[in-house]
Amino acid sequence: MKRSNKNVLLALVALTLLGFLSSCATVFGGRVTVHQKQKPLPGAPTRQVRVGALIADILLFPLVSVPVDFATGAIYKPKQPVAQQSPEKQPVVAGKVARK
Repeated sequence: MKRSNKNVLLALVALTLLGFLSSCATVFGGRVTVHQKQKPLPGAPTRQVRVGALIADILLFPLVSVPVDFATGAIYKPKQPVAQQSPEKQPVVAGKVARK
């Protein structure tokens, strides 16, 4: 009887670890930035979700991987540096677009 309890516990631990490791954005998304972790302030633009990672999470392990990715912030797209943003998104200084 004790052996079967041990096997059940081992199986549950293995499934839990597999579920945490199956979070696609957490595992394959790279380093999570500060922008991804912080909630936007009221009036600030919202964070964009990585659609591919969300679909993979839903298809593989929806009950485990989706909450893990949202909790870690890995599901959100990282913020682009200012130099890579389009001109309309660059900071405006005295009515002109800031140039480097």
